[in-house]
Amino acid sequence: MPRVEFTGSAGVQLAARLEMPSGDPRAYAVFAHCFTCSKDSRAASRIARALTASGLAVLRFDFTGLGESDGDFSNTNFSSNVDDLVAAAGFLARDYRAPALLIGHSLGGAAVIAAAEHLPSVRAIATIGAPSDPGHVTALFSSSIDSIVREGEAEVTLAGRQFRIRRSLLDDLAEQPQLERIVRLNRALLVLHSPTDDIVGIDNARQIFEAARHPKSFVALDGADHLLTSGPDSSYVASIIAAWASRYALDAPAAAPSHR
Repeated sequence: MPRVEFTGSAGVQLAARLEMPSGDPRAYAVFAHCFTCSKDSRAASRIARALTASGLAVLRFDFTGLGESDGDFSNTNFSSNVDDLVAAAGFLARDYRAPALLIGHSLGGAAVIAAAEHLPSVRAIATIGAPSDPGHVTALFSSSIDSIVREGEAEVTLAGRQFRIRRSLLDDLAEQPQLERIVRLNRALLVLHSPTDDIVGIDNARQIFEAARHPKSFVALDGADHLLTSGPDSSYVASIIAAWASRYALDAPAAAPSHR
């Protein structure tokens, strides 16, 4: 599990881990974590590691200003996250192989959909608990929105941590044509979502799925919470993505040598 770095959208170094399978990778994937989370969240680390058993190499990284990455979170927005994803894919293309699969959790799921149009190597996209509209994330700090608009910024508490949110984030979220992107995605799409998700409701999955064109698939994560804190839930998600990716994103395994 080598630790790697690459230059992100703001020109700062982003920290990442590249999970490699035991043999030659059948494909490379990029995993985008949830809003204010990190590459080392339970879902990101467990799913990435589990996918290597299917021959996938998975790059999981910290967005600018989060985790071990450099930069100031308050200067970032949804568009900069998308640009960080494009930079991550560029790093793989230069040093390894361009990614065929993008996986995104929560707001990271919205970001991989937005990034796909800039990444011709991507053949398949999997979203986990993703909002149909990136602006959904503002519900996490709705009580502070008036202060952010009035003052230009505000300190908010998310998952027990303090973050500075600026009006530029709100403005950027409001300008995202996400449903248009889903309609013209032109890639295989897997939507995974818990019917009991109390952070991003299941209706978001319906909107994504209905807007997307085939090939598309939906899997209900019955009983799972939004962050996939349960190990069995993360393992189940990884197994579903691996089986689905074998049809849409993975190269054929090398043929066994002939013994004739």
